[in-house]
Amino acid sequence: MKYLSKKDMLFISLMLFSLFFGAGNLIFPPFLGQSAGTSLWPSMAGFILSAVGLPILGVVAVAKANGLHSLASRVHPFFSAIFTSMIYLAIGPFLGIPRAGSLAFEMGVSPFLPKEVNLTLALFIYTFVYFGLSYWLSLSPSKLVDRFGKLLTPVILLLILIIFVRALIHPFGSPASPAAGYAAMPFAKGFLDGYLTMDTIAALNFGIVISLTLKQKGISHPKQVVSYSIRAGLLAGLVLTFIYMMLGYLGAINHGTTENGAQTLTQVVLALFGSSGAILLGIVFSLACLTTSVGLITSCSQYFTTVIPKVKYRTWVTVLTGSSLIFANLGLTKILLISVPALTAIYPIAITLIILTLLNELFGGHRSVYAITTFFVSIASISDALIQSGINLGPISIMIKSLPLYTSGFGWLVPALIGVLIGLIVQIVNKQQLRKKSRQSNAS
Repeated sequence: MKYLSKKDMLFISLMLFSLFFGAGNLIFPPFLGQSAGTSLWPSMAGFILSAVGLPILGVVAVAKANGLHSLASRVHPFFSAIFTSMIYLAIGPFLGIPRAGSLAFEMGVSPFLPKEVNLTLALFIYTFVYFGLSYWLSLSPSKLVDRFGKLLTPVILLLILIIFVRALIHPFGSPASPAAGYAAMPFAKGFLDGYLTMDTIAALNFGIVISLTLKQKGISHPKQVVSYSIRAGLLAGLVLTFIYMMLGYLGAINHGTTENGAQTLTQVVLALFGSSGAILLGIVFSLACLTTSVGLITSCSQYFTTVIPKVKYRTWVTVLTGSSLIFANLGLTKILLISVPALTAIYPIAITLIILTLLNELFGGHRSVYAITTFFVSIASISDALIQSGINLGPISIMIKSLPLYTSGFGWLVPALIGVLIGLIVQIVNKQQLRKKSRQSNAS
């Protein structure tokens, strides 16, 4: 049985961190910090729970289930095919990858362009080069540890640390009063903000990347794969936690008026470093977004290769990179507008599957628990997403809005608990029927 060295474990953990740490991870913590103000730390606690804790559990769940497809199959094979494809398409070419490319342009290039430049054309040229580089890097997934874990990730961490240390040495403000949502329910608001990073969904994708990386290192025993996946997730999560706390603090000391976290972080860096800070920030955004894009293209291509083996990995990389290029040119604002209701629908289902997988032994892994719980959660989360999109569902809207914790963003929680209870009852009834048939068979 082969074991990983501490050095290899560190680099794999840093690679996992770089896969997670992209567009949303940079822009949402500073905006949370600015909005939460004096309620920064309870808000940040909720944010870390959903943006770090859930993704780590997601990596573990995928490793234990031997892949997302296998995990979702515990509900039903048909559900697995639909849900898994939705996850990979949402986190991949429809939302996650285009958002990273578009944000890299908004923060890494747009601030330096003259006013007379055609931004639409500039965005296309930049994203064409950006996704060309992403395509090239994605063709060699076995080299991600060396390229990301050993090179790009340390550079990103160093640059963020420089910004944070500068803010500690030369503070330019103090936290203000929290905005409405953060004043009333800071922890719950922070938890919901963590959805926007998309990392719990990404974890379901990246689980396969970690497993394949470990196997390339000679780790093939299932228990070892799970064990090392947990260690990599914990270390990557620890680094993410410290980075989020730094970025949240930077946002909290900024008193400017901004519409999003990208603007918040820009104001902070310009206040600390002057005009040269824009260059520093542009490098951070470009590198962080690039590593995430490559990780998503790689994981999505590997998945679709297993679904349709006749189509080669290289072809899937080409298709996903090309489609991401097209969607990225819609612009960051439109992409973010689409992402909120989409994540509202998908996230609760993903969280439910992760928790059920981790508690699998407690209820014997019976399909009734998975199927009924997931069905109830799906009804609540998809209805909520449609309501947020402005669609009137009539009596269903009234029922969904009357669910406990709906105003806090957890309207799906009670349906999940009811689903678990009903699933357990069905499981017990089925067992009793089997025993009755067994006795009847023995008596005859």
